[in-house]
Amino acid sequence: MTYKIALTIAGSDPSGGAGLQADLKTFSALGVYGASAVVAVVDENTAGVYGVHPIPLNFVQGQIRSVIDDLGVDAVKIGMLHDSELIRGVLATLREYPDVRRIVLDPVMVATSGDPLLQPEAVATLRDELIPYTKVITPNLPEASLLLGETVDHQDQLEDAARALSQLTDSKVSVMLKAGHLENNRLTDIFYNAETGRFLRLSSPRVATQNTHGTGCTLSSAIAAYLAKGADLDSAARLGKEYISNAIAAGADYHIGHGHGPVHHFYSQWK
Repeated sequence: MTYKIALTIAGSDPSGGAGLQADLKTFSALGVYGASAVVAVVDENTAGVYGVHPIPLNFVQGQIRSVIDDLGVDAVKIGMLHDSELIRGVLATLREYPDVRRIVLDPVMVATSGDPLLQPEAVATLRDELIPYTKVITPNLPEASLLLGETVDHQDQLEDAARALSQLTDSKVSVMLKAGHLENNRLTDIFYNAETGRFLRLSSPRVATQNTHGTGCTLSSAIAAYLAKGADLDSAARLGKEYISNAIAAGADYHIGHGHGPVHHFYSQWK
């Protein structure tokens, strides 16, 4: 017997709702064995981010190698990478394992609380060097705007923006463009499948809740989990959207912390 295994390369959230903690919860909830490489210890909670303590690059690279050399991995989720040196170091390490190509990147730049998590000069490094090596990216609208150099803030723009993000390089990178920052009653995320050139419109009702801490981490790790289990791109995007929508709805009425609480990762296991 063997597990399907997913590796998250991300920062740590001590409050447990975002970062690698959210990723590991998501992997577990979806029946995938989760491993992690910690890139930074973050001082944060539901109300904000108060500090970031980076892990030395060689130690990050060592963690990635230790996991892949020993366990092997079926998919990788990448979260917060705070500067260009780290981005390039993670990319160089993953290139050592050419069979590991189910890579989902959540281009984390700003926390739910509004706190910046990526140094400004690192945006170009992420865009030009790491994104072309990934299979799927999952930006929200502010992140898409930064990557494209133009404002994306209306539902009618999303398909064109998703295609433009995919075409930033010559690589076939698929894009899950998240609509959560829009004020619509229904959230319609757009998935552009770069392998087929087709769009999926993934709609769900907006839930009235402040519990949105870690939603981006959770969606991208859900997509990675389904890819690890052998799903095709469209199925992974659709099932990932379904999982995060249910997790938000199930966790809407819980009270955790004084800011943006977490989603309910284990809604199908317990209440």
